[in-house]
Amino acid sequence: MSLFESNAINEYLDDTIAPRLHPEAPIERAINRAWTDYVPTFASAVTATAYADTEAEYNKAAEGIPVPFERLEKAVEKQNSGPFFNGAKYSLVDAAYAPFLQRYVFLDRVKRLGHIEKFPRLKAWCAAPLDRDSTHSFPPDEFEAMYRSNLKRRNKWVSQFIEPERAAAE
Repeated sequence: MSLFESNAINEYLDDTIAPRLHPEAPIERAINRAWTDYVPTFASAVTATAYADTEAEYNKAAEGIPVPFERLEKAVEKQNSGPFFNGAKYSLVDAAYAPFLQRYVFLDRVKRLGHIEKFPRLKAWCAAPLDRDSTHSFPPDEFEAMYRSNLKRRNKWVSQFIEPERAAAE
C-alpha cells in the first residue's frame, strides 16, 4: 500500500511519529483537520495568478484571493493568540499552509498584489511559519530565486515582471 496525497501522508506521519503536530484534544484536532482539508482550495485561489496566461486571467485570479484570505483571517482570530494557528504551538496546519503562504509572498514581490496587508491576523500568522528554519528546504533567498526561475520558464503573464538575474561582479 502507498499513500499518494500530501494531507493523507501528513496525517499518517502525525499519527505514527512523535511529537504530534495536531492537538491532542479530539475537537481541536478535528478543527485542525478541517483546516488542513481546506489547503487545496486555498492554494488554488492564492497561486492562480502564477498560472494566468493573460492579464485578464491574472486580474480575475487576483480578485479571488481575498475570499480565502478572509476565511483564514476569521479562523486565525478564533483559533489563536499567535504566533501560530493554535497559539504558541506549531501545528500541522502551520506546516500545511506555509508553502502556499510563501508562494503568495513571492508572487507579491514579483507583481504587487497587496492583499495580505488587509488581513493583519493572517499576515502575522504567515510570518510565523515562514520564520521557522524547518519550513525551508533551501535558504529562503535561494528558494525564491528558484521559484522566480520556474515562473519565468513557464512563461505565464506574470513572468514579464521578473527582473533578469544579474551576473555577480567579477
